[in-house]
Amino acid sequence: MSVIQGVSISVESRYMITDQPAARNIDEYIAGFPRDVQQILQKIRTTIRRAAPQAEEVISYQMPTFRLEGNLVHFAAFKNHIGLYPTPSGTEKFREELSPYQTGKGSIRFPLDKPIPYGLIGRIVKFRAKENLERSKARRKKR
Repeated sequence: MSVIQGVSISVESRYMITDQPAARNIDEYIAGFPRDVQQILQKIRTTIRRAAPQAEEVISYQMPTFRLEGNLVHFAAFKNHIGLYPTPSGTEKFREELSPYQTGKGSIRFPLDKPIPYGLIGRIVKFRAKENLERSKARRKKR
């Protein structure tokens, strides 16, 4: 079991393609999936970049991750859904808008057979970016 800021994920069931080597960057991660899933993952990546252009792209917990003064958001492809991990505050703030989706503490499942709500993803990322930047600013003031 892996834990991402309070989110538990079963290592065995995480990936759509399990026999591929660990990705070293987001391009490699996306390239390991079928073309239709690649398009969704790339659009999520673009949505996150637009919402938080100053964020750094990394692979963390074997998933595409964006960092901005700490972890901002993770995402991953699964057999039947795309998982988005905006921390518990990201799911709580948008609880009503996320009601059509399966959610957990800090996790959201977007089914692959339904339209992906890219606008909602962008709003969640903007919220998380603001949250991280405000927290970082408050820590600097305490010094």
